[in-house]
Amino acid sequence: MPKIKIPKSSPSIDMTPMVDLAFLLVTFFMLAASFRPSEPVTVNTPSSTSDKILPENKLMVTVDNKGRAFLTIGDAEARKETINAVLAQYGSKLTSKELEEFYGLTTFGCSVKDLPTYLEASETERQRFESAGIPADSNYNELVDWLKSAITALDNRAVTLLAEAKKKGKTPNYNEIYPKLVIRADGKVTYKKVDKIINSFREIKYTDLNFETIPELSGKTKE
Repeated sequence: MPKIKIPKSSPSIDMTPMVDLAFLLVTFFMLAASFRPSEPVTVNTPSSTSDKILPENKLMVTVDNKGRAFLTIGDAEARKETINAVLAQYGSKLTSKELEEFYGLTTFGCSVKDLPTYLEASETERQRFESAGIPADSNYNELVDWLKSAITALDNRAVTLLAEAKKKGKTPNYNEIYPKLVIRADGKVTYKKVDKIINSFREIKYTDLNFETIPELSGKTKE
């Protein structure tokens, strides 16, 4: 008696759930991701063999190859306190729209009187904005005032973060709470121009500075 042959069928996989999951992940990352704003100046830092990585929370002065000074305040809350203190000191005002624009900036480089024009410009226009940077000359040094206000704001922010950590019973991460003071200078700028920035820190009694460099092998940002 002949054997009955059972017809064979190829197994099929329903890819619909996987496709749905892929699109859900793409949608999540598009909505949750925050894009880093472009910096107003490009700086090619010198290389070094240091292996220390700079934290995101930092107060940094960038010096381009022309010697212009740009300021970066890593903490958003400290950034708000800093601009309010500087505006009060110089008797200047910004509209609520201009203030919101400044709060979103991580790096800027212009005088207080040029801030409204800079903030009203589009991101493309800011790249072409003709600015001498933050004044840091010995006869007129706005940078010192920005640094004073920023360090005070960052110290106040550190007190708040320490209190929050203590309230939650957590061990505070001091490297994240207390920011690094950093100078990032272009490799082609003269030392005389960088020394003006160092003197600005000296004037407010802060000399524990870090210099940002590019590691010779890995290419990651170090100090």
